[in-house]
Amino acid sequence: MKVALLTYRGNMFCGGQGIYASYLAKALNAQGVDVDVISGPPFPEVPSKVPLQKIPNNNIFGTRLSKWARERNPLKLLTPLSAWEALVSRVGVFPEMQTFSLRVLREWPRLQKEKKYDIAIDNQCLGWGLLGLQVFKTPVVGLIHHPLHIDRAADFAIDSKWSQRIRRTLYFPLFMQEIVAPRLQQVVTVSQASRKEISKYFKIPEQNIEVILNGTDTDTFRPEPTIKKDFDLIFVGRTEDRKKGISTLIEALRYLPHVKLNIVDGRIPEDGLALRAIQRFGVGNQVTLRRNMLSKDELVKEYCSAKLAVVPSLYEGFGFPASEAMSCGLPVVANDAGALPEVLGTDETCGALAPPNDPRALSEKISLFLNDPQKLGIAGQNARKRVLRMFQWDVAANRWITTLEDTLRVTHG
Repeated sequence: MKVALLTYRGNMFCGGQGIYASYLAKALNAQGVDVDVISGPPFPEVPSKVPLQKIPNNNIFGTRLSKWARERNPLKLLTPLSAWEALVSRVGVFPEMQTFSLRVLREWPRLQKEKKYDIAIDNQCLGWGLLGLQVFKTPVVGLIHHPLHIDRAADFAIDSKWSQRIRRTLYFPLFMQEIVAPRLQQVVTVSQASRKEISKYFKIPEQNIEVILNGTDTDTFRPEPTIKKDFDLIFVGRTEDRKKGISTLIEALRYLPHVKLNIVDGRIPEDGLALRAIQRFGVGNQVTLRRNMLSKDELVKEYCSAKLAVVPSLYEGFGFPASEAMSCGLPVVANDAGALPEVLGTDETCGALAPPNDPRALSEKISLFLNDPQKLGIAGQNARKRVLRMFQWDVAANRWITTLEDTLRVTHG
């Protein structure tokens, strides 16, 4: 079985989809699957045995055309897809999912002649070009971490102005994904919570959506007892992502005046949500910002320098920061939202769940552990055991292999 793993962005710092692409490729390869990664920039880290097929773009979204033209060759914009990217990005459309899939479709005859792929996995792109791949007789399995409708709803909850809401509506390619997702040969997601939302927004029956839980790199993300606990709390994630709930966590610090929080995010803007919330609630002396991009080993040290991890998200399709922290032996306090109860459990043996958008309740759950060192230690040990038991990449890879084989069997009769 020759597999093409498509990811329109693959770098680890692109969020969960970048992490997923890298680890899934490694896990499939380790199980003997012949897998290529086909990616747009920024490109993923892949094992030496996994070929990486690069699909370049002009990286023009969010950049002024005049600045881009000074730094790049303007003639590159004369091709149809590049001109389209330049045009629609001026009005706030994020075009990469569309154009990546169409560039892959354009290259597909050449790639198929060279590689002879049996099947493709699409990592959260759901672009028009995937339907073209199926016309070329290549079945596509769509991996949907969660519907982007949830991201738009989180943005709407903060941006009440109609002008902002229109921009956010233009940004997300929801219409395209609503058309493409139900027409793929198979859909896979990473949690029961995501399966419900995918069924709701994409009109796909739940029984037709396969759930394959994420793995976690438990060899890398592990307890480091020699690292000093400099912080009470750690938050890892993109603070500008509205659904991550950073403002709720920062507001909770008002009820925890002696608690120190470490925020790890390499892309914190000066006028962003985190800094505005820190100023609004007057907790600057309690917060440290790690604003540089970290390697995995550096991230492990940040996790292990804290006593407790907090994931105040309004929704997570899975939640790598929760499982990574647990793998490092940290209890987790998270919102009772999305897939976080599936990751953390609901019995408070590995941490606790708080109602979303409730800073005081979040602070109370945090205090349960910080005020009881014995409870904190036992919960950390339980968290590590839960990850080792439930979230392993070799298990995920074997589930993927079964799903791919079943899809090929159905496709070819």
